[in-house]
Amino acid sequence: MEKSYSLNAAMIDDGEAKAAQHYADHFGEPGFKDHKKMIIEQRYEGYTEENQETWQILFRRQMEYLTEHASNVWLAGAKAINLREDKIPDLNEINSRLAPRTGWQSRAVPGYIPAQGFFACLAHRDFPTTIVIRPKESIDYLPEPDIFHDIFGHVPLHADPIFADFLQTYGQAALQTDDKYHTERLARLFWFTVEFGLIREEGRIKVYGSGLISSPGESRHALTSDEVERRPFDLNTVCDTAFEIDHYQPILYVLESFEQLRDAMNSYAERLLNGTVSTPTHA
Repeated sequence: MEKSYSLNAAMIDDGEAKAAQHYADHFGEPGFKDHKKMIIEQRYEGYTEENQETWQILFRRQMEYLTEHASNVWLAGAKAINLREDKIPDLNEINSRLAPRTGWQSRAVPGYIPAQGFFACLAHRDFPTTIVIRPKESIDYLPEPDIFHDIFGHVPLHADPIFADFLQTYGQAALQTDDKYHTERLARLFWFTVEFGLIREEGRIKVYGSGLISSPGESRHALTSDEVERRPFDLNTVCDTAFEIDHYQPILYVLESFEQLRDAMNSYAERLLNGTVSTPTHA
């Protein structure tokens, strides 16, 4: 009997998906400039009963903690897009609620989207969304993104106009930057905000970064561990901080508001795109 494959291989292993992945792998080269050609159909019927159970377990376990410890903005966004425990999200349903609010949409992609293609999607308010879900036996950790990380972790914030503006500006700046020094700085900014950001609300530090939101262990570690240094957000300091991906984060940055993040990004992007921010000679 053939073993059920929890990563829904058939959903990302047909001709459409292979063509989209090929386009993504060459994005930015001559003839490969249209980010929409990296997008595929979700094909919802590909999810198994086990896949749905995995989503339900992850959702239930995280929401028990996040109701008290996630950013109010994330919680409001999850409600706005009707994020539900009972089933893996249908992207068409998500987008019907998300697009009218901020113009953002979640777009199914076949797999890893290299940096230039990823930035192009963000610049157009399209979020590249992994559609497969982790195997049940790997429910606590998966090194690559899956639909739980992408939809549960990322997308609720896309319903907030302030965060939505920040993320598009980030994509526009990153797409136009071919300087390795600034590309690295922008990667660090993404890591310490979009993926592993903290925010102070109502006098308490809460989680909002998708890597924290979607991880039972790391969300708790970020807020309670004595081994974590929680620094006030400063864009230049964040961009100067290196990170490693294979362990819990020892340094995290705390926003005072999402306006602070948007305004810092706007200033950086304006200087970067206008050529008024310099690259150190030693970089």
